[in-house]
Amino acid sequence: MAFDEALAERLRDLLQKYPDVEERKMFGGLCFLIGGNMCCGIVGDRLMARVGPANYDICLRKKHAREMNFTGKPSKGMVYVQPEGIEEDAELASWLDVCMKFAGALPPKYNPRKVQDSEFFGMKSNKNKTTKKTMDRLRGNRLKI
Repeated sequence: MAFDEALAERLRDLLQKYPDVEERKMFGGLCFLIGGNMCCGIVGDRLMARVGPANYDICLRKKHAREMNFTGKPSKGMVYVQPEGIEEDAELASWLDVCMKFAGALPPKYNPRKVQDSEFFGMKSNKNKTTKKTMDRLRGNRLKI
């Protein structure tokens, strides 16, 4: 997978102040997720920004922004930003702010295979994964058989 590693480092620096940030290789590049929801990513040397449907038209009018048509069909709420549009850190931070406002407002996704609060219970399991059944037992919830 080829993506701009320097851009990835710049994004990591900006995202370090936010909790629950995860990196995942997707779309032939690198994506950053907040609470399990995609926020932004890098495909090649372009920023892939999830701006949301409400900001989509406004963001497309910005210089160096293009519609994201990864599958040949435009993805409403997603735009590509060319490298010229994110050369300065302030420009990148501005795009990231729009992405964070949208992705941060979405409800967090629950992954039953990887429960986030396992450390709260002092559990150390294989690869730090805990099943939903175990977490329900720890919380005192009744299990349905």
